[in-house]
Amino acid sequence: MSIVSTVVVFGLAALWITSSAHWPRLRDQFFSWSHIEESFPDVLRGFWINMRVWIISMILIMLISLLFAALRALRGPWFAPFRVFAVLYIDLFRGIPAVLLMLLFGLGIPALQLPGVPDAALFWGTVALVVSYVAYTTEVYRSGIDAVHDSQRAAAKALGLTQWQTLRHAILPQAVRNVVPALLNLAVALQKDVALLSIIGVRDAVREARIFTARTFNYSSLIAAAILFLIASIPMARFADWVTRRDQERRLQRTM
Repeated sequence: MSIVSTVVVFGLAALWITSSAHWPRLRDQFFSWSHIEESFPDVLRGFWINMRVWIISMILIMLISLLFAALRALRGPWFAPFRVFAVLYIDLFRGIPAVLLMLLFGLGIPALQLPGVPDAALFWGTVALVVSYVAYTTEVYRSGIDAVHDSQRAAAKALGLTQWQTLRHAILPQAVRNVVPALLNLAVALQKDVALLSIIGVRDAVREARIFTARTFNYSSLIAAAILFLIASIPMARFADWVTRRDQERRLQRTM
């Protein structure tokens, strides 16, 4: 019954859209198959740039965020400067939109022409994504660390472990396992935000699509880019949902 109702709803929506008097013009401007085919090779070439940046950024974000979360979890007055630095970093870069960081890093720093500093827009665009997402991911890790019961710290202290050893062997393994679903959702969001590279001139999928649009005055190339992003993001989103359900089942079994 649910399948029938879904088909009916989407069928009515499609009928409503295609019955518009402006649909033929919209179809030719956005859904022209010949233009999609023509633009696809260039858009695909740009999309591989998006994917490489996504993979590199994701690895760096996960590692740097884990380090920041560990620094913030350290206790005692000697570690106060590390905790303050982590808090200031999170408050600063979590409060600035990613698109502004992309412009500031991707256009501002290369314009300084500092000796010995790379001036490639692709490099600084990647840095902007990493800087932005580290602030969010650190908080995700911190929530996982806070979810670990204090008895784990007490047991590690009784065994004579240092704070670093306690984090490494007792706290972080449990914390990371607790936040895997949230980390996967951030990875899906990052996979879409790599499209921000186009605003600083990187010839990624979106930029290539816009170049084709400027040349032909047809927007179908944007649909080609959208299709590629959907192909990449939907399986990742479904995998994240599956991991979330597994995590919920695991938690339910532990409470029974």
